Order: sequence, then C-alpha cells, then structure tokens
Amino acid sequence: MERFFIVCPLVFLAGFVDSIAGGGGLISFPAYMLAGVPVHVILGTSKLSSFPGAIVAAARFAKNKYIRWKLALPCGIMAVIGAFLGASLALRVDEKIIKSLMIVVLPVVAFYVLRNKNMGVDETGEAVSWKKTLLVGMAASLLIGMYDGFYGPGTGTFLILVFTGIVKLGMKEAAGISKFINLAADISALGTFFMGGKVDYALGITAALFCMAGSYFGSGLVLNNGQKIVRPVGMVVLALLFVKIIMGQ
Repeated sequence: MERFFIVCPLVFLAGFVDSIAGGGGLISFPAYMLAGVPVHVILGTSKLSSFPGAIVAAARFAKNKYIRWKLALPCGIMAVIGAFLGASLALRVDEKIIKSLMIVVLPVVAFYVLRNKNMGVDETGEAVSWKKTLLVGMAASLLIGMYDGFYGPGTGTFLILVFTGIVKLGMKEAAGISKFINLAADISALGTFFMGGKVDYALGITAALFCMAGSYFGSGLVLNNGQKIVRPVGMVVLALLFVKIIMGQ
C-alpha cells in the first residue's frame, strides 16, 4: 500500500502540470522510482496511469474547439508510429541506461522551459504556411513520439514548444493539439508495453484516477487563462525531482 500513497498524489500533480504545458512525466516517472517499481514496469504503468488523464484534457480542449483536427489527425498517426518504435526499443535497453537518461533529460527540459519566458501565454507571430505547418507537425510528432515511447518525460512540453515556436499556434490551440498527439503516442506505447508484460494494472489504474482529476483541473486553468502559473510550478517541481534523482544514483 505504501507505493500507492507515494505514487497517487504525485501523479495527480503530474496530470495537473501535464495538461497545462506538458512535462508531467518528469513528476510521475520519479514517483514510481521512489515507490520501488522496476524501470521497465514504470514505462508501461506510467502510460496506463497517464492516458486516461490525457483523454480528459484532450476532450476538454476539443469541446472548446482548441484542437485543429486537420492538423491533429495526421500528426497523431505519426506519433503512434513513433511511440511504437520507441517503446519497442525501450524494452530492449538495460534499466540502468534508462535511469541515467533522467540526469540528462531533466536539465534539458528545464532549460527549454526557462528559455521560453512566455511559456503558457498566447503570442502573435508571422503566419506559417499550411504545408510547413503540416510537415513540421508530422515530423515533430514522429520524433517526439519515439521519445515518448522510449522514455516520455517532457513530451508535452517539447510538442508545445514546436507548435508555438515554429508553427506559431496560439498557446491554447498548441496545448490542445499537443495533448491529442501525446494521447495517441501514449496509447501506442501502452499497447507495446502491454504486449511485453510490463504493466502493473492495480497501481496503474488507481494512479490513472488521480491523473484524470489533475488533468481536469489543469486543463480548466488553461481555459481560464491561468497559464502563467505553469512556469514557476514547473521549475520548483523539476528542481526538487532533479535533486532526488541525483541523490538516488
């Protein structure tokens, strides 16, 4: 039962943060590690716990018409392919290597979030052609989908940075389409880990309920223009988890 008390509150926070600007995996993945779950089982179980929350957040964005389906669907297909490839590779990699990646991923994500000082705030920019938007979106979805399947933390953040920084979408629309792509990748990766027998169903389903609650409140914050809270909250969480991971090596 101890692992449930460790994982569930942190997964709630992960769902909350992830629905706003991505990066929830940077909270949930270390939470599972803290609870003593084997790394490959973490990869599968974290997908099980996160994708229902992603459904809730994506549905809320869709209801408010912040998902451009003409772009989201082809990007989602590429994310499915990428996540399958990434998850298949992860199943063949030693867990010590995956643990070591956290030391690299956390500061990289922190750098990009800090670098984008207006993270979560709508910006105006020069319009991008539909052809470039589609090509960039599909390429990013494939590559980031592979990363999501192999590991995952920061996927939503990377997608949002692509759609706001390169494609020049507004924050709400970028968050909506990124959540849909992230959902597609999670489902693909979950299926792959399921076939590999690397999913803890009891823990994953319980954590999923907490993640859904966090995602609901988080997506509501975005829709009510409360995005500015993301950057300071995200930085505090990233800093604390980075210290935890360093100490655990």
